[in-house]
Amino acid sequence: MGLLLGYALRKYIGSQTVGNAEQTSKNLILDAEKKAESIRKEKVLEAKEEAHRIKKDTDEEIKQRRLEISKAERRLIQKEESLDKKIENIERKEESISQKQRNITAKETDLLRSIDIQNEELQKISGYTKDEAKQILLNNVEKEIRQEAAVLVREIEAEAREHGDRKAKEIITGAIQRCAADHVAEITVSVVPLPNDDMKGRIIGREGRNIRAIESLTGIDLIIDDTPEAVVLSGFDPVKREIARMSLEKLIVDGRIHPSKIEEMVHKAEKEIAGTIKEAGEQASFDTGVHNIHPELIKLLGRLKYRTSYGQNVLKHSVEVSILAGLMASELDLDPKLAKRAGLLHDIGKAVDHEREGTHVNLGIELLKKYKESQAVIDAMASHHGDYEAKSLEAVLVAAADALSAARPGARMETLETYIKRLQQLEEIANTTKGVDHSYAIQAGREIRIIARPEEVSDQEIVFLARDISQKIESEMEYPGQIKVNVLRETRAVDYAK
Repeated sequence: MGLLLGYALRKYIGSQTVGNAEQTSKNLILDAEKKAESIRKEKVLEAKEEAHRIKKDTDEEIKQRRLEISKAERRLIQKEESLDKKIENIERKEESISQKQRNITAKETDLLRSIDIQNEELQKISGYTKDEAKQILLNNVEKEIRQEAAVLVREIEAEAREHGDRKAKEIITGAIQRCAADHVAEITVSVVPLPNDDMKGRIIGREGRNIRAIESLTGIDLIIDDTPEAVVLSGFDPVKREIARMSLEKLIVDGRIHPSKIEEMVHKAEKEIAGTIKEAGEQASFDTGVHNIHPELIKLLGRLKYRTSYGQNVLKHSVEVSILAGLMASELDLDPKLAKRAGLLHDIGKAVDHEREGTHVNLGIELLKKYKESQAVIDAMASHHGDYEAKSLEAVLVAAADALSAARPGARMETLETYIKRLQQLEEIANTTKGVDHSYAIQAGREIRIIARPEEVSDQEIVFLARDISQKIESEMEYPGQIKVNVLRETRAVDYAK
């Protein structure tokens, strides 16, 4: 019974619960449908309001755009009207200009006709043709311009000379003052003194075998004449001449003079000379501060110790040129190393010019190329005599230092015949120039003083006369240093009181 009652009670409670749940769910569904309908209506209303607002804004924007377009159209119309007016004005101006051009052309034609008539009248009055009158006018203008140019040239030259000479003198005198090279001209005289005249016979030997051995081994001629206690050595190669001199001195000291001993002494002298040559080249490199020179170039430099030019030792000259060029390059903010190197090697060709054909400049170029010197050094060396164009300022300094070293007083010797011939040629060049009365070479040929004819040359034209003569001297003569051309003009007025 209890079980049955429990089952029945449970079933009843379950049915009641299910019924309540169904009713609750129905109520919830009805509420949800009502809320959904309400929300839908609200959203539809909002959408309608938004659409109305957007339409209103769009209509307003379209209206504004139409207003702006209308304004732009009015502005364009106004611009078109303005352009039309401008075009009309331009057309009127072009027509006016065309009319003026036609008037100008007509006036030019009338003017040219009038000028021709006036020229014909002037030709009749003056008696000159048009070309003759033009030539006279041009000559007068040219004369005036030349006078003005001469005055201007003189002023410019005076100003440039004042400043340039002062600066150049400062640089050159400073360089010479600081140069430590020997300034004494060295003369190599190949004369071997003898203790007595009996030694001449021993040097000659039986049937001349000793003298023939010396000459064949050294390539130098021995001159044994009436000169007391002396033997003269003659030869073009200074190194061989020095070897012969040393060999002969050694033989005289030794006293045994025969072919085998002569050969031994010559070999010893050759070794000593080779060592001396190398030491001289190294010393020159050390004195000038020029390093990393090829060993063969060092030997060639050393050979210049026994080479002279007009009595001037070429090695000392090369050292002097190197130092002068380096000092001047330092003063001018150039490359002193390049200037010193080119200055030291500028006469290197003279070491072999007795053995090979060609000038010492071309031989020097070949040697420097052979031993891998830089092109800048070769160019600076090649232009020191003007054979080649100077390609750098250092090359100009090397040429200037070479002229300074060679042209200073006492540097070189010159024969009397050559000296007189040079002075005569200098005076001849001046005397053959138009406007020169007579001339005098003074200062040992360093200056030529010229007296001009006052009736042919004016005060302004003596500037051109001096320049013409200096250019002739440069083109026709060879000389060390520079020559001053000094032109004088004097006008005298003479009258007598009676």
